[in-house]
Amino acid sequence: MSQQSIGKYRWTICALLFFATTVNYLDRQVLSLLAPDLSKEFGWTNTDYANITAAFQFVYAISMLFAGRLIDKIGTKQAYLLAIAVWSFGAIMHAYSILWGEGLASLFTALGLAVIPVSVAGFMISRAVLAFGEAGNFPAAIKATAEYFPKHERSLATGIFNSGANIGAILAPLTVPLIAELWGWQAAFIIIGAIGFLWMIFWQLFYEKPEKQKYLSAAELAYINSGDTQVIEENSTQPAQKISWFKLLSYKQTWAFVVGKFMTDGVWWFFLFWLPKYLEAQYKMQKTDIVLPLAILYSMTMIGSIGGGWFPSYFMRKGDSAYNGRMKAMLVIALFPLVVLLAQPFGYLGFWVPVLLIGVGTSAHQAWSANLFTTVSDMFPKKSVASIVGIGGMAGGLGGVLVSKVGGWLFDYYGQLGQIQTGYTIMFTFCAVAYLLAWGMMKTLVPIHKEITDL
Repeated sequence: MSQQSIGKYRWTICALLFFATTVNYLDRQVLSLLAPDLSKEFGWTNTDYANITAAFQFVYAISMLFAGRLIDKIGTKQAYLLAIAVWSFGAIMHAYSILWGEGLASLFTALGLAVIPVSVAGFMISRAVLAFGEAGNFPAAIKATAEYFPKHERSLATGIFNSGANIGAILAPLTVPLIAELWGWQAAFIIIGAIGFLWMIFWQLFYEKPEKQKYLSAAELAYINSGDTQVIEENSTQPAQKISWFKLLSYKQTWAFVVGKFMTDGVWWFFLFWLPKYLEAQYKMQKTDIVLPLAILYSMTMIGSIGGGWFPSYFMRKGDSAYNGRMKAMLVIALFPLVVLLAQPFGYLGFWVPVLLIGVGTSAHQAWSANLFTTVSDMFPKKSVASIVGIGGMAGGLGGVLVSKVGGWLFDYYGQLGQIQTGYTIMFTFCAVAYLLAWGMMKTLVPIHKEITDL
C-alpha cells in the first residue's frame, strides 16, 4: 500500500510536537543568552549562575519523574496543555525575578534565616516554575510519537520533533539579544514566553487519541498499529492497571535508559547554558557578537537530529531489529563528540574553531538523543513509555545539575588563577567522552534486545 493511500496525518502530529519543542527551547535559552549582561548588572559569580541553572535542572529532574506518571494517567492531550501553560507562565515570570527575590528575602529575614542575593533567589524561583512545566515536554512528545507512529518510523519522527530544540536554539540568539537591546531584558522574557499560549490553540484543535481522531483514516490507523504487540491490550476499554515505579525499576532496560540519560544530558545542558559565557570569557564577545556563531552552531545540530533519526534504518534494512539497529547507530554517533577534545588545543586559531567543533559535538548529541528516547518504545509497551521517559529524564536532570555545579566551581577557581581556559578544557574533555562511556554501560546492561511483555 502506498504512503498516499495510507494517509499522512501522523506527520501533522509530528509538526505540532516539533513546534512545541521549539518553544520549549526558546524559553529555556533566554537566560543563557542574557547571562553575560545579567551577571554584570547583578554581580553574579560563575557559582551564582551555576546555582541558577542548577535550580532549573534539579526541579526539572524531580518533575520529570512525576510528569511521566501524570501523562500516562491523564493522557497526552491534557497533560501537554497543562505543561506548556505552566512553562510559558514560568518563562514570563523571569521578567519579575527581582520582585520574587525580594519577597523570598523578606520571608527568610522574618524567619531569621540566611538568604542568598535577591537577584539569584528571584531567578531561581522563576527557573523552578519554568522547569516544572518544561518537564512535561519530552515524556508527552515521546508518548504521542509512540501513539501515532509504527516502530520503524519512531526514531525518524523523534529526530524531527527533537530538531525543534535546534530551531529554538537557533532562533533564540537571533531574537533575544535584539529584543533586549530594543526594549530591555524583561521584554525578552515576556515576548518569548507568551508564544507557548498560541501553540495551545493548535494542540487543542488537532490532537486526539488515534482511535478517536476524526482526521485519521482507517488505513493509517492500521499502519500505525502494524507490528505492535500491545495494541489490543492498550485499546481495551478496561481500566489501565497502575504500574509501580519499583516494578519499572526492576528491569535492566529501564536502567540502560537511565544511564544513557544521566551520562549525556548534562553535556547538552552545559553547552546550552554556558556557551555564551564561554565566548565572553575566552574571546571577549559581547551581546550581539554571539548571534552568528551560536546560530551556525545550532544549525549544525539539525543535521544530527534528523540524520540520527534516520540512521538506524540503515541497519534495520540489513536485518537488525529496531533496538539492535539503534544501538549500532548510537555507537557510531558516540565517536563524533571526540572532536570536542580539539576545541581548546586549537582555539588559539580563533573562536570559529571551537564553535564548529562543538557544533559537531552538539549535532552528535541530538542524533544520540533521538535514538536514546526511542529505545524506550522499542522495549516497553506504550502505556509505560512516558513513565520510563520521566525516570530517565530525572536522571538526566540530576546529571545536568552535577555538570553545571562542577563547571561553575571550576570556572571560578581557574578564573581566579587567570587560567579559565583550563576549566573549560576539563569540561570539554568530559563532554567528548561521555557518549562512549554511556554506550558501553548501556550495552553491558542490555546486551541483546528483549522486549518487556509482562506489564
